[in-house]
Amino acid sequence: MIKYCALLVTPFILAGCTGLRKNLQDITLFNGRDLKGWVVYGSEKWYVENGELISESGPDKQYGYLATEKSYRDFDLTAEFKQEANGNSGVFFRSSIKGVKITGWQAEVAPLGQHTGGIYESYGRGWLVQPVPEKEQALKVEMWNTLRIRVVGNQVTTWLNGTEMVSIQDEKIGAADGQIALQIHDGGGIKIRWRNLMLTPLTRPLP
Repeated sequence: MIKYCALLVTPFILAGCTGLRKNLQDITLFNGRDLKGWVVYGSEKWYVENGELISESGPDKQYGYLATEKSYRDFDLTAEFKQEANGNSGVFFRSSIKGVKITGWQAEVAPLGQHTGGIYESYGRGWLVQPVPEKEQALKVEMWNTLRIRVVGNQVTTWLNGTEMVSIQDEKIGAADGQIALQIHDGGGIKIRWRNLMLTPLTRPLP
């Protein structure tokens, strides 16, 4: 009887494992050719050059966002960036945008000493957590950097070039879902290059 039950259960387990494996496949958010899969918010510049995604201040010098068409709740995201001029930017998650007003949370991308990897709540509580000062040195100035963001339930952890920057649990984050968005800060003079934006969904993508 035990052997018979095992035979009945095993296909079910295998089917469940196969479904889980499919959910964990990497998604390339930026295809290296155009902005397919993204939506531009605001009048700032977003364009592709030599296989890289360029974010650059426009003449209005206002906030600008490039957001995914789809929403993602639980995921592990890596993105490479190189700052030119003022590199004040960020990667928003579980966010929503109307015009150039964004609500949600940002993993900061900023010049040296300005808390890259920290978590900021837009139109809410402001800074939730910043890296300790010694970790700020993980940023490579005017070089390519790798930012990793892992969001699962109410837990958010960030890494910069392999260094864990912050880890936080927050019920408000845990209750939200929404788009992923790259930011151009206001004030003008900002230019950042992005490449290799890869996302592993840890649950099924939202509609």
